[in-house]
Amino acid sequence: MINILKKTLFSTRLMAVLFLVFATAMAIGTFVESRYSTETARIYIYNATWFEAIMVFFVINFIGNIFRYQLLQWKKWAVLVLHLSWILIILGAFVTRYISYEGVMPIREGATENKMFSDKTYLTAFVDGDFNGETRRKVLEDNLIVTPEGSRSSLPWKSDFNGQPFSIEYVDFIAGADEGLVPDENGKEYLKIVEAGDGQRHEHYLENGQIASIHNVLFALNKETEGAINIFYDGNDYQIKTPFEGNFMRMADQFQGNVANDSLQALQLRSLYSLAGMQFVIPDPIVKGSYGVVKLPKEQVDESSKDALIVSITANGETKQVELLGARGYADFSDKITVGGLDFSLSYGSKVYELPFSIKLNDFIAEKYPGTETGYASFMSKVTVEDERPFDYDIYMNHILDHRGYRFFQSSFHPDERGTVLSVNHDMWGTWITYIGYFLLYIGLMGIMFFGKTRFRDLQQAIEKVKAQKAALTAVVLLFTATLANAQENDMSHEHAGMPTQQQVDSIIHSAVVAKEHAEKFGALVIQDEGGRMKPVHTFASELLRKLSGKDTYKDLSANQVFLSMMMNPGVWYSTEFIDLAKRENDSIREIVGVPKNTEYVKATDFFDEKGRYKLQPYLEKATSTNNPSNFEKDFKKVGERLSLLDIALSGRIVKIFPLLGDENNKWVSAVEYRSGQYQMQDSLYSNFVRNAMPYYLGSLQEAIATGDYSQPDKLLDAFKQNQKNHGEEILPSDKKIKIEIIYNKLDIFNRLYRYYGLVGGLLFLILILKIFKERKIYDALAYLLKGTIILMFIWHTAGLILRWYISGHAPWSDAYESILYVAWATMGIGLAFAKKSELTIAASAFVTCMLLFIAHQSWVDPAISNLVPVLDSYWLMIHVAVIVGSYGPLTVGMILGVVALILMILTTEKNKKRMDLSIKELTIINELALTAGLVMLTIGNFLGGQWANESWGRYWGWDPKETWALISIMIYAFVLHMRLVPGLRGKWIYNFASILAFASIMMTYFGVNFYLVGLHSYASGDQVITPTFIWYTVLGVFILGGVSLWRYKVHYAK
Repeated sequence: MINILKKTLFSTRLMAVLFLVFATAMAIGTFVESRYSTETARIYIYNATWFEAIMVFFVINFIGNIFRYQLLQWKKWAVLVLHLSWILIILGAFVTRYISYEGVMPIREGATENKMFSDKTYLTAFVDGDFNGETRRKVLEDNLIVTPEGSRSSLPWKSDFNGQPFSIEYVDFIAGADEGLVPDENGKEYLKIVEAGDGQRHEHYLENGQIASIHNVLFALNKETEGAINIFYDGNDYQIKTPFEGNFMRMADQFQGNVANDSLQALQLRSLYSLAGMQFVIPDPIVKGSYGVVKLPKEQVDESSKDALIVSITANGETKQVELLGARGYADFSDKITVGGLDFSLSYGSKVYELPFSIKLNDFIAEKYPGTETGYASFMSKVTVEDERPFDYDIYMNHILDHRGYRFFQSSFHPDERGTVLSVNHDMWGTWITYIGYFLLYIGLMGIMFFGKTRFRDLQQAIEKVKAQKAALTAVVLLFTATLANAQENDMSHEHAGMPTQQQVDSIIHSAVVAKEHAEKFGALVIQDEGGRMKPVHTFASELLRKLSGKDTYKDLSANQVFLSMMMNPGVWYSTEFIDLAKRENDSIREIVGVPKNTEYVKATDFFDEKGRYKLQPYLEKATSTNNPSNFEKDFKKVGERLSLLDIALSGRIVKIFPLLGDENNKWVSAVEYRSGQYQMQDSLYSNFVRNAMPYYLGSLQEAIATGDYSQPDKLLDAFKQNQKNHGEEILPSDKKIKIEIIYNKLDIFNRLYRYYGLVGGLLFLILILKIFKERKIYDALAYLLKGTIILMFIWHTAGLILRWYISGHAPWSDAYESILYVAWATMGIGLAFAKKSELTIAASAFVTCMLLFIAHQSWVDPAISNLVPVLDSYWLMIHVAVIVGSYGPLTVGMILGVVALILMILTTEKNKKRMDLSIKELTIINELALTAGLVMLTIGNFLGGQWANESWGRYWGWDPKETWALISIMIYAFVLHMRLVPGLRGKWIYNFASILAFASIMMTYFGVNFYLVGLHSYASGDQVITPTFIWYTVLGVFILGGVSLWRYKVHYAK
């Protein structure tokens, strides 16, 4: 029996099942989280006992395999270290979950705090009663996770107090709740009063016959009180008597009236009263009800909202129901309630931990990007640790305070910037065990690639043997066909009665075009964008035109010329058909605007009816009023943003080229903004310059266009640049950096590269196919030339990334566009790394790189360089993203090689079987090498991300969908690479087919999470996502390829 148990627990079959079950469970968890909440996913999956049992079985299996495969040998040290690392990581996770704790500590400036609120939520009950003549207290406490979909806790509690039995049971849970009036015909009478005394809407219910203080102002209902705002109701009429003078405005018709003091007069319902320094509204007549817990409307629920936990208490035959308001960050106890002779006081929310020392916040500093109000570059808490030896310390992103086993991280801050919120983590042992596990993991993964007797080393030797065998054969027949389908779209124009035709508009635009030479000089002028980034007008104009039209030019005009034309003739551009309505955006917009369904470009005036009303207004109001817009609503928002961008561009508000003197945020303004009176400057001479220089410059351009003499506009441009140096040098980029950015824009490296990669890679593939037919020197020479060309393109690709790094000031893999560029670079790099082993790998990598760069330049990917939010401005990000995104390169190569291998199986005949078999072996070995390298990078990158998170905000794993799907991908690829050890899963066909299917997990990690799921890394917001049709065709094609290749494999290769 013991031997059977050992055989089962230590078997490779169990290992394979664990990989798949663990991955499947996590995948389901991400969708549960997206559909419901993270807490619901924790209840049923991540914190479930059966899920933890999978990890226990993993540990048992790892330990068993250490002995089964005799890993306690020096030559197998890398594999041993790898298995031990996973055991330590799982052990560290256990310590973190069950022994350690974490939470938050909010502190106001000047205040001292030594308490923290736990991240976990607890139900705590104090039971007080008589014990032998003395009052004693019994405390019950449980960490519970509860959502409307279920709960995970030890409830019901059944206990006793001095022999008196009692129980506490779960009844219900309300997500997003607050105290309010519950309608009840048998209840008391209440009058609803709505006010905004502190700038926030508050609702109050005044009971009939009672007095209430609302923001230090007394209100009384049917109980006349001196000094109070008295409201009277006799069943029909409402009257008001107040000691304060004021006024009111009736909302229905905007009628305004005065309120006399100490005078009884009619109360106006649904009217805004201004009395005693506050404003209030009485929106509804008196209602009957009882005061209790009510569910908040969905739009009012946010992170600060409380929830309601409803429990029942039973003692000595008596039962009462208690509604507890609370949530993470709250720790309030209910009023004492007596049940069956016992006094109960309950709390639902965070547990309060008292630290053995205190933290005093001396100052909170929030630094913003130049010229922005909400774009924070960084924020820092200057604190004093008050302990036996007090000391000062600065806490900011990636700079943590570590003291006596507690780690403090800069998490967030109060809206008024006068207080901080620190994340606190007490997990010394869990962190150390986990970090040791990570360290051993990195060593083990690198070891299996470069040291000792490992599978990776064996594969490298095997590929050399296959190449030698291939060299002995002289002929092979291979047929490979490829088809490309191009879709054409019709471009139909449309006209509105009374509006100029597009030909007339273009004629006006071209009659006033600024010379390219001067436009280039204008493009070197520095401008401050809405995010606070300082960049040349050349970059800004290109981004503006690309966002509006999806192109870098308009007709034969450069972006600089278009931008100057917009500044000189804004009215014309309102009537220009250049606003892009992409095919992927729903046709409902075209229908509402009133243009044909296949219309690609429209003009701004199309969005307004003959009375000047904005056609999209009701749709935009609905789209912007929800936190979870649908795809339909997102399309409206995108078009609305384009029109808004065009409006501020044509108005001139966007041309922020003048430094605002004395501004602490180094804000720059446009002439239009300054003339509006929004900003003031004491220097009258400079003030006049800001007001009048731009109109004068535009006027001089009109004259220059007519005469061809640009000397005056050139002088004014020089004056603008000198002014920026005089008053904004602190944030002004150097001339060298501006020139390099303009050169980068003109080279358009990545947009051109995908065409070159596709052309050269395709030619190389064709040449290699011809070489298989027949060896010729001309083919060798052409292949050599094409490989050299790809290497040069890769160098150009690398140079482009370096230029972008220099211009942006951060590593070029920090947004969607940059990460695709980097994945493309890594894909091509891994292809070149395997160049000596297989030329086909270079051609396949060039093809994949071409497709990635093509995707990067689609309309939904924004290539603009922008400032980073503080948490992303980190060296941890640089390392984490570089490694994890770089892993997609070899994994993509593995997928492509799997496809090629299956195609070769289909094309195998008895005549070419030997050559095909060797080619399939070669591709399969390189595939396994690529997947091994990719899995090593993916694993290291994912856990480096855990370290980044732990060093940034104190938690190295939070089950965010992106990190979870990265772990799912690790499990999937680990399964694929371990299939050779599992009876029934060995063979070249199953391996290559699995390498293709496994790539779906990478696509889900990289793209799917962003659009299907909700999380820190995603773009989705819970709306219904429609899967593109081509994905289903791709899936069908993969399974057809798999089925046909399996049939041919069984015919020629299966034994």
